[in-house]
Amino acid sequence: MAQISDIRSAPTPEFIESVRARFPTEAEIDRVLTRKMKARAGPGYSPLSLDQVVEGVRSLIASEHGGDFAISNPRWLQGGASKIQIAFELDWTGPDGGARRTDSLALRMQPPESIVETSRRREFEVIKAMDGVIPVPPCFWIDPDGSHLPYPSILYGFVEGVSRPSKAPVTKVSGVGTNFGPELRPVLARQFVEALTRIHKPSEAQLAQMPSFDKVETGSTDAMLRQLNWWRRVWEEDRPCDLPLVDVAYRWLVENAVPLDHVSVVHGDFRAGNFLYSEESQKITAWLDWELAVLGDRHQDLCWATGGHFGHYSEDGTTFLACGLLPAEEMFELYEKLSGLTVDPVRLKYFRVLNDFMSTVHMLASAWRVARLGKTHQDVTVAWLSMIGNGIAGHLAATLEEVI
Repeated sequence: MAQISDIRSAPTPEFIESVRARFPTEAEIDRVLTRKMKARAGPGYSPLSLDQVVEGVRSLIASEHGGDFAISNPRWLQGGASKIQIAFELDWTGPDGGARRTDSLALRMQPPESIVETSRRREFEVIKAMDGVIPVPPCFWIDPDGSHLPYPSILYGFVEGVSRPSKAPVTKVSGVGTNFGPELRPVLARQFVEALTRIHKPSEAQLAQMPSFDKVETGSTDAMLRQLNWWRRVWEEDRPCDLPLVDVAYRWLVENAVPLDHVSVVHGDFRAGNFLYSEESQKITAWLDWELAVLGDRHQDLCWATGGHFGHYSEDGTTFLACGLLPAEEMFELYEKLSGLTVDPVRLKYFRVLNDFMSTVHMLASAWRVARLGKTHQDVTVAWLSMIGNGIAGHLAATLEEVI
């Protein structure tokens, strides 16, 4: 692989505009990626004090909430490879006034750059749209441009629950190989599939709450092409070197894009590790990490949830459990029964390539660049993720060989 110049670490206006022109994508995604590139030559991540973050939170709430309030018990939250998070208690009169109350809130704030550069505005909109459809955290306020906090942020309600059995040892990145155990699996599996069917059948009213998402139409490939350009653009902005495999995959995906048959809200990272559940009631309490959400094809989520990354074999040693819950074919059968939508094997193969393509971009380009430039608070984790990029690229090559 030939080494290229480091213009990507200090991009010129001409370079930024050329990449934008070559890979047109959604307006809000274009705004976020352009902002990233314009700030790239600036300073990397510097540790923030808890007091500094709380002051920004206080400024944001004061600008949005008319009544008096008090913040107490602020603390850092662990986990997550891409965002800075704290929790705290808010003593206030609620969003509409009324009796005094105390709510637990969480801040989700991006660092100077992330392994996935996304929009807090879109994240806020999709969570609001899904409220009442599936369990999601209540969203309160957003600082989309970092006017109050050091970086763009979102404030939402803190939801109790665990992402894995509390007695299970932590041996891998969140969601990878989580073993829920044979008794809990069927209980969570049905809730898992039910949630997927609900987000994949949005109403017009829900779609209207998502103005930062470009409109999509059935019978068209436009939405798919915009998403492909999004990740091909990120590769062009972040890559450390040439890798023809990425171009081959991109061209194949463009040439084989299938027209959309049904408009779904696609979570983008629907899997074990991204939901919380109560160990007492065994009910899912919240679906998290909506930053990769798009309007598009349901098969993208179905393929991701049943991929090899987040599952494991059952106690018999031969049955692979998607997301540690149930076999993929059983998941598809239940999904079709509950949703009334079909699961198309041809589309599943297409999205296997897409998911491997996106993962290769995340790991071999963005993770490497972000760690190299010191742009994140999770530099060790992100550097580790960049190291597994070659394995993911190898998987992409193998997947392409199957479909070409």
